[in-house]
Amino acid sequence: MANKVKVFGKAQNRTSLGIAHAYVVMYPQATLDDLRKAFPNSICPDKGVPENFLPVEEAEKYNANMSLYFVKPDEVIELQDGSKVALCQVWSKPSFERMVEQGKLYDIEVAEFEKAMKGEKGGYRLEYLNGYVPPVPVPSKKGFPWWLWLLLALLAIGVIVALCLPREEKVVEVEKIVEVEKEVIIRDTVFVQQVEEIEKNFNAAQFAKGKADLTDDSKIALHDLAKVMKQNPDMRLRIEGHTSAEGDAAVNQKLSEARAQAAVDFLVNKEGIDASRLEAVGKGSSELKDPENPTSDVNRRTEFEIL
Repeated sequence: MANKVKVFGKAQNRTSLGIAHAYVVMYPQATLDDLRKAFPNSICPDKGVPENFLPVEEAEKYNANMSLYFVKPDEVIELQDGSKVALCQVWSKPSFERMVEQGKLYDIEVAEFEKAMKGEKGGYRLEYLNGYVPPVPVPSKKGFPWWLWLLLALLAIGVIVALCLPREEKVVEVEKIVEVEKEVIIRDTVFVQQVEEIEKNFNAAQFAKGKADLTDDSKIALHDLAKVMKQNPDMRLRIEGHTSAEGDAAVNQKLSEARAQAAVDFLVNKEGIDASRLEAVGKGSSELKDPENPTSDVNRRTEFEIL
């Protein structure tokens, strides 16, 4: 049978995370128990913890003393029931090879990967093969339990009684409003910081001079960006390409447009992000980051602007 999903990764442990993610994409109804059956503990006996997969809350307890699980927002595996699962991050070469062989049972192929350099964050991305289209998750059709119907009935009675009572002057609870605003600010700050970090990784994977072709490292960064956008469905993004002032201005303008469009096309065609949520803009050399040094490399950049 032809393989359906290919995992491109950097570092053994993050490629293993990519294999587990591919399985959940192919089997959207999968539960934590299904993950454990598909990739049993015998695959990775050297992880230093009792389970390959744990709910994120439990995994964070292990990480209090030593980082043993992937628990960051862009690393956890989200299941259809809303639960979040963490994969162990200690993988020896034999364990990784067993993980790759296990993935083949589910038509998951793993590409050759480069080892992450010291201090460099690894990553992974998925590519669908042979015309494969992942299944669309089907919402659960379970009916309400009897006690929930009873609770709804009691709430309805309470609302009716409240409407019949004399109305008093409404008191605004300022403290609660402040807490809600604080929560929104903190949540927004988290994904803004994620996008800024991904932007740095994308720019570190530089385009070849005069080219608009994405490198493997830049694709991994865009895969991480797609995950953030899927976790925040209201987010819209403008991708801006910038060049230095070196060379012809008209050529630089077209090159910056092509580079921005290449990133947008990858997010739409490979990652499934709706095109209406993205804009590609080329600025050429019109907005130099370092005007004092117009040919400096710092002027050659791509910016991700949240709209």
